[in-house]
Order: sequence, then structure tokens, then C-alpha cells
Amino acid sequence: MQIETRTLKVDDYDELVETMRRAYPQMSEYVWSKKSIAKLNKIFEAGQICITVDGKIAAVALSIIVNYDDFGDDHTYSDITGNYTFNTHISTGNVLYGIEIFVDPEYRELRLGRRLYDARKELCELLNLKSIILGGRIPHYHKYSHELSPREYIRKVRDKEIYDPVLSFQLSNNFLPIKILKKYLPEDEASRENAVLLQWNNIYYSKKPNTMQDSVIRLGLVQWQMRQFKDIHAFYEQVEFFVNVMGDYKSDFVLFPELFNTPLLAPFNNLSERDSMIELAKITEEIKTKISELAISYNVNIISGSMPVFENNDLYNVSYLLHRDGRIDEYRKIHITPNERKYYGMKGGNDIRVFDTDCGKIGLVICYDVEFPELPRILADQGMKILFVPYLTDTQNAYMRVRHCAAARAIENECYVAIAGCVGNLPGVNNMDIQFGQAAVFTPSDFAFPSNAVKGEATPNTEMTLIVDVDLNLLKDLHYNGSVQILKDRRTDLYETYLK
Repeated sequence: MQIETRTLKVDDYDELVETMRRAYPQMSEYVWSKKSIAKLNKIFEAGQICITVDGKIAAVALSIIVNYDDFGDDHTYSDITGNYTFNTHISTGNVLYGIEIFVDPEYRELRLGRRLYDARKELCELLNLKSIILGGRIPHYHKYSHELSPREYIRKVRDKEIYDPVLSFQLSNNFLPIKILKKYLPEDEASRENAVLLQWNNIYYSKKPNTMQDSVIRLGLVQWQMRQFKDIHAFYEQVEFFVNVMGDYKSDFVLFPELFNTPLLAPFNNLSERDSMIELAKITEEIKTKISELAISYNVNIISGSMPVFENNDLYNVSYLLHRDGRIDEYRKIHITPNERKYYGMKGGNDIRVFDTDCGKIGLVICYDVEFPELPRILADQGMKILFVPYLTDTQNAYMRVRHCAAARAIENECYVAIAGCVGNLPGVNNMDIQFGQAAVFTPSDFAFPSNAVKGEATPNTEMTLIVDVDLNLLKDLHYNGSVQILKDRRTDLYETYLK
């Protein structure tokens, strides 16, 4: 047996009529005219799909594209098809409208209907249409119409108390009932002239015309070697080297580690740890401006790790998001470690929000922040798809806390998490002696992602870059179709996480 899914041709007409009559024996007088099939094939060939079994037509699906706003949810079959002229079809429309589907009863055990629906979904995604909409028959409703309203009938079918050969099948294919359409198809006596308006949403839909390609984002992570710099210009040269490399590889983001500019503390080693950090903070504005210029020059969004900011006699640990279009956002580390409080008297920030970038919504937290699951969860609720975590850890124990918590945040928030830290030793700078680091990108744990939920990782304790592509469309698919759907399955009737 050989099964093929292909475009329906006008030459298939005679077989189409035979198949349709076998599929709808009670409506055998209502068959498609050859003229109609020819017109559909002419105006929208890709939307007319058939399945053959050993070369014989066994199943057919017909569709048009409409601008759904012109019709809304109150329409009839005649309205949507332009009284069967199909002049309502418009290639610039936003919805794939299913106008027919049938399967030869001889082949229904082969689940050909599911193949037709899968082909329609692929077409909807390929054409970047918002959804598939159709008016679904309820052919068993006549058996219950004396005791159940259409709404009650739909509820019982959905709850599997009643089986309807059409509606049950459509529900199993993730079509959602929107409303009841009265007098949708007058000749459909079995449905008592009712139809169920059903919708399947294309989760990949975007107003961008090439959304399938735009969904892949390239992340560049810098595993930064702590070293002495003779002056700030040598520091800038090292930063530009990495930005240049990432730009050559067409990265969308470059992530530097937390406090990666602390080698510049060396000239202030005679001061206390807090006073030396205040001195370093005096050049943060200059460094931010310079790196922003690099972001523009190399056309890459840069997350500048973090740097100290001294404001109103308070020290903050601040990360800057330097957009490639020149915009600048900042995030102030919220959870301050005991070490930072003890040696620098640092203070935590108060602003929790996602950032809009040309690659979608991202989140940014610094090191210790990622060990508090409420914070990334709030960002996920705000639409975050990628979480960036610059960190600075001295021991392997400290690094493993950041690593394991970052991996957990990726799973529980259905997002990607990128972490990057410093490596090596820094003698001559107080409280910055040793570093342990391994840059990595973590993913959710499901079939579309690596089996260990690690998209990529660097060699530990070695200066290098890690360049990784992540696909945002995989996150959408996970959210709607994943083996588990964590964000959707939360018991918000019992608990919730919210921002004060």
C-alpha cells in the first residue's frame, strides 16, 4: 500500500465525485462541480489537498484564504465562499478557511483525516497565516436535538459523553470551538442546520513576513579571563576583540560576565574594598558609552556583564543592555550576596521587568538573582523567552549553585537561559583572587531540545567564546504541545507569584 499527500488536480475530478458520494451518502446530490474545483485550483492551488492510496483518491481537503475581519464570527457558508464563487479568497488574507474535507469510508482506519489536517497546519505555518477556521458539521446532533441544545451537545462531545464523528475528530486535532453558527449550511439536516465555528491558532504567526527564519537567535557568550591591564585602553581592546568576533559570526547578543571590569581595580589596591569599588564606579559611565558604540559599530546587542555604580552614597551592581540601535537599558542586581554586603556595602535594586529587543523579550538577572525562582517566574509571566545571567563565582561550589538554578529556571519557565562568568586568577586585586566558570546555554527538557537540556557549554576555566543558536518557535511549540506544559498547568487557583 502506498499513501501520498499531494495537490488536488482538475483531472482528479471524477474520482473526487465518487469519493465524496461514498463519504456523504445522505447528501450525494450535493457534490462539487468541476467548474468550482477548477477555480479553486486556479486561485489557490496549494490549498486544495488530496491523499491517494495506491494512486486512488481517498481523501480531500479544500481551503481558501480570507481576510477574516471582513466576515467576523457571524457568517454562513455562503457568506464565506461568496455564494460559492470563491471571490472571497484573497492571497493577502490572514486566515486559512477550510471549506471541505472528506474521507472515503473504506480508508478511515488509516487516519487519513489527520494527515489532511496536518497538511493544512503546515500550509498555515508556511504562509504565516494567523489561524485555520472552519464551520464544522455536527452530524449526530439530530439524535439528541430533542433534548439538548447545540451548546449542551458540544459540551458533552467535548467531555466525551457523546461521540460525534466530525466534532470529536476536530477537537482531537486541537481545534477550539468558538461559537454556534445558525443556518450555516441549510441542506445539512443531520446537524439541524447548525455548525460549530472552530479555530486552530498558528503559534508561529507573526506580522513579520519571514517569522520562521526570524525565530532563530544567535547567542554569543564570553568566558572572560581575568588579567591585569596596563590601562583602560588595553581593557577596551580586549572587549572589542570579543565583540568583533561575535559580530563576524552574526551573533544577535554578546554576554559578558558579572564585574568583568574589576581588573581595573588594581591601581586602587591601597584602598579599602568599598573605596576601591567606588573609584572603579567613576569610570562606569565611560565604559558604558564605549561599549554602546561597539554595539552599534558591530551590529550586535551587548549585555555588558555588570559594573559598579555609585549613586547617592550607595553602591549598586548594574548590568547594561546596549542595543545595536543605540538604546540603553539597565538592570540593578536585586539579591546582594553576603560577600558583596560585607566588603562593598552594596545595595540591591528594585526594578523587575523584561526588556524589548529586536529579537523579542528578554530577561536579565545577575548571578545570585537566579537562585531565587520567583524573580525569573515574574519575568516569564511578562513574556521573557531568553534569560541572560552574567555571574562571578570563585569556587566550583558557588558556580554549581548558579548552574543548577539556571538550568531549573529554563525548565520551569519554558525559556532559554544563558550564563557567562569569569575564569582564572587575579593576584594584586583584593577580594578578586580566584574565579571558577563555565559558560552554558540551558533549554527546557522535552523532545525538541537536547536530551540533557544543555544547548551548549564551554570548557571550564579557559578563556573562550561560546556561540549557540536558539529557536524561539520551539518554545512556542513546547508551551502548546509539550509533554508537560508547566506554565499552563500551574494551579493559580491555589497560589500565584506576583510583583508588589
